[in-house]
Amino acid sequence: MTPVSYQDAITIPIAIVSKSLQNLLGDAITLIVCLIVVFTAIATLICKLFKPAFILKHEFASALLNVSPIWTLVRVLGAIFIVLTYSEIGPEAIHSGNTGALVLNDLLPVLFCVFIFAGMLLPLLLNFGLLELFGTLLTKVMRPVFNLPGRSAIDCMASWLGDGSVGILMTSKQYESRFYTQREAAVIGTTFSAVSITFSLVVISQVKLEHLFVPFYLTVCLAGVAAAIIVPKLPPLSWKKDNYIDETPRHPDDEVIPHGRGAISWGFEQAMLKAQKSAGFTHTIKDGLKNVIDMIFGVIPIVMAIGTVALIVAEYTPIFDYLGMPFIPLLELLQVPEATEASKTIVVGFADMFIPSILASSIESDMTRFIIAALSVTQLIYMSEVGALLIGSKIPVNVIELFVVFILRTLVTLPVIAGLAHLIF
Repeated sequence: MTPVSYQDAITIPIAIVSKSLQNLLGDAITLIVCLIVVFTAIATLICKLFKPAFILKHEFASALLNVSPIWTLVRVLGAIFIVLTYSEIGPEAIHSGNTGALVLNDLLPVLFCVFIFAGMLLPLLLNFGLLELFGTLLTKVMRPVFNLPGRSAIDCMASWLGDGSVGILMTSKQYESRFYTQREAAVIGTTFSAVSITFSLVVISQVKLEHLFVPFYLTVCLAGVAAAIIVPKLPPLSWKKDNYIDETPRHPDDEVIPHGRGAISWGFEQAMLKAQKSAGFTHTIKDGLKNVIDMIFGVIPIVMAIGTVALIVAEYTPIFDYLGMPFIPLLELLQVPEATEASKTIVVGFADMFIPSILASSIESDMTRFIIAALSVTQLIYMSEVGALLIGSKIPVNVIELFVVFILRTLVTLPVIAGLAHLIF
């Protein structure tokens, strides 16, 4: 996760190697992903219908395949969508370039490659003391400002420099390992799984304002911090229990540095204790492989199903246009030019983050295009990736809660972005 300069951009090594794998596999990657989604659906159906003992007795296989009826349905739906999209048969609404094909060709290959390397390397990040060290050092910032553990800053950095999906994977694994409570996992997943710098550049380029990237990204950061402070204090996130995954409560003294000890020396000692408990090379490799299988077979079918449904609703129904109408008075109050056109892009970002920028590219006002681009990045939750990943993980959030958080983030960040846009233009 060390920031490096690569092809005139700041990124992290995991993003570089995953992109290299994507280039190496080329067009074959869509067939691989298609086979994985179909296999997962068939294996899940076999497990649910015939209950084979060799799966049910195996803890990991049972957790992967013996899922609830709703998740079985989602996996089957994902398999149907991916077969229709790959074969280009059936209703065009499913396999068109703006719906199923967008998820299959643009999103799933990226997730597949990121999951392979992120999953294999995640134990190095979690099991050898790095988070214990940074957690101790950053608690004095993260706890008073955001009421979160210091280690959550690492999740944010992984998202910011690499990919939001990496941050969610880290958060989910740490929640399962009792490092985060239900509230903390929900807040980090919906607030700190930020969009990478690289993708932010793609968004601002789409609205033809790349020459304003520095003020654009500063605007995104300021609006994001405002949302990170305010939104977790409101329902539904404020309603989440401060209990771990097994319902045991968080101990208030678990982050206290002992009297007479410095943050660096105490953090280093905690890191050393964690590293000593690691079970060695073979266990680390096994942990990594489990992560990869869990993410690829557990999450990719969900992203295909939920992402495609969200994009079909956005593309073929006026629902998001109607949901955007209440924002017209707010946009007019904030003196945003072409407020009616801008309102149509606001809620559609819940389906996919890139759609608002595509719709905004036809708007004449530079300031309005700037506001829409910045808003689409700070809204953070979109069902074609981050939302589907959160629902597919064990982080305790559902679709309705995600939509409420999305709207709250919009209401908090829009005035900040509009205010800064008036200063810039």
